[in-house]
Amino acid sequence: MTTLPEADALDGLRDALGTLKDREQVALRLLESSAKHSFDPDRELDWEAPFEEGKWFWPPELVSLYGTPMWKRMSEEQRLLLSRHEAAALASLGIWFELILMQLLVRHVYDKSATSAHVRYALTEIEDECRHSKMFARLITRVGTPWYPVSRVHQNLGRLFKTISTTPGSFTATLLGEEVLDWMQRLTFPDERVQPLVRGVTRIHVVEEARHVRYAREELRRQMVTAPRWSREFTRVTSGEFARVFSVAFVNPEVYTNVGLDRRAAVAQVRASGHRREVMRQGARKLTDFLDDIGVLRGAGRKLWRSSGLLA
Repeated sequence: MTTLPEADALDGLRDALGTLKDREQVALRLLESSAKHSFDPDRELDWEAPFEEGKWFWPPELVSLYGTPMWKRMSEEQRLLLSRHEAAALASLGIWFELILMQLLVRHVYDKSATSAHVRYALTEIEDECRHSKMFARLITRVGTPWYPVSRVHQNLGRLFKTISTTPGSFTATLLGEEVLDWMQRLTFPDERVQPLVRGVTRIHVVEEARHVRYAREELRRQMVTAPRWSREFTRVTSGEFARVFSVAFVNPEVYTNVGLDRRAAVAQVRASGHRREVMRQGARKLTDFLDDIGVLRGAGRKLWRSSGLLA
């Protein structure tokens, strides 16, 4: 999907952030880090430990209804229950997203040299994502909530996106799914108000996702320099639409029904919440700054990103 031969794409390319790093050297460093800092959640975490009384399953400030009139009327017990269900809903969203990501990575390396470090790291990342999906599924089971799949519409949009996405579009979507949740998890794993198991899950995810973000950022920079113009323009529009889908899917309305709240009223209050808008924008800020620097947030795509609520 690039306009330059891969050998040429390794040397002398620049963008607004400077000279691009050698693709193979980046991959070798990431492979070395993976060998030193990868985890087996089944062995690392105490899945049988009882939950601690009065602790949250997600930091209260990150719970969707935080600060709304409905939140102020809820009992502490109901707030804790909502945090339990929202943690499970985010884990469910993570599984959906990682299944998409794994397929996009396989497509990316399909016609590349299987002996390259770049491909070996992509396969290593797929291994990581398989473990993460299993870890999230086990967490959902352990917290005793339902699995929260995305809506049928979003399932079908995800299927369409996997089919039509360009390579730069794939890496933009990868970063969108990884960086917002990563920002939230970086607040979660050191937070002693949160259940130890949830903190352990988020710690593992943060450590391993840091490599995935580095790989995706470096490759997206390369793609935005080397891809044909039509591909870059298509990426801007499709990534903006995916941002709109992702921002809606980030809260599953079923959680409100399952904790005994008025679903319609809860959704309306979340949409009207200035605190929630700021949480989502802050979570996406590092990403949107990066995308702006490398030329993704332009034209119609920028308008779509703004309508998603992730870009001010």
